[in-house]
Amino acid sequence: MAEALSAVFDRQDVVQRARGAFLGMALGDALGATTEFLLPGEIRYRHKVHNRITGGGWLNLKAGEVTDDTQMSLCIGRAIDETGGWSARCVMEHFARWLKTKPVDVGATCRRSISRYILKQELGKEYSDWDAGNGAAMRMAPVALFTLGNEALLARLAVEQAHLTHNNRLSDAACITIGRLVQQAILGADRPALHGIVRELIAAHPKFQYHNYRGGASAYVVETLQTVFHYFFGTANFEECLVAVVNQGGDADTTGAIAGMIAGAFYGLEALPKKWLKVLDPKVRDEIDGQVVRLLDLAPIFHRPGTAEGR
Repeated sequence: MAEALSAVFDRQDVVQRARGAFLGMALGDALGATTEFLLPGEIRYRHKVHNRITGGGWLNLKAGEVTDDTQMSLCIGRAIDETGGWSARCVMEHFARWLKTKPVDVGATCRRSISRYILKQELGKEYSDWDAGNGAAMRMAPVALFTLGNEALLARLAVEQAHLTHNNRLSDAACITIGRLVQQAILGADRPALHGIVRELIAAHPKFQYHNYRGGASAYVVETLQTVFHYFFGTANFEECLVAVVNQGGDADTTGAIAGMIAGAFYGLEALPKKWLKVLDPKVRDEIDGQVVRLLDLAPIFHRPGTAEGR
């Protein structure tokens, strides 16, 4: 199956769209961090329209600096690099190393799970109704790239990485759906095909219905995806989508990151505003570019037999 797929899809186009997805996620994170926790009216009062990566916000970031959305995604990519495949424990080890650096922003659910691992070496957690946040969904970019070409593997690893910090059926469904959207966009799916994936999510979990969108953009994964879907399907290009999403406020770094991930895969690398890429932290930009190539080298769509899942 992987060999058939690799024969159909142009590797250069796949790599460029994959770069669009991962870099788009980081751009959405950096853009949205400025308006995180603000209301739309507050954003209009302060910025009129927030459309530049300027830093600031409640975290007082430097322009181009990213938050936990991008940092935890990079941790997953590093773990895959280190093992040459997939190891949930190695992912958690990288989360633990990252947390020990005292990052500027860590979600409460993620912090509790990682801290418990550091203290007790406990991997994963029990199901909880309180784990329906967006902290697992925001870090799906490397998982989507690593499993490109095998949807069954995507679904399994999406849930496995999610359960390191979030064990909830709505979070699980969101992670799988985001991964599918990113993968299909990278492979050239059109808008109706992507909408079909969202309709499948809504049929299984009606709470994600986003028609008659009411503007909620909190860290609750349902509101996060309603915001992303509303603006992704209602705008015409990458920049328009991202600007609309982050000007909704709320958990804007994460809604921005997820929207950037999907829109970046759909519109491609060339659609990412150069003015934003120029400001993005160069260390983050360079690491993402390197990870994209290595993740795709291991992905089922392109990998040599015996290398994809690793240990």
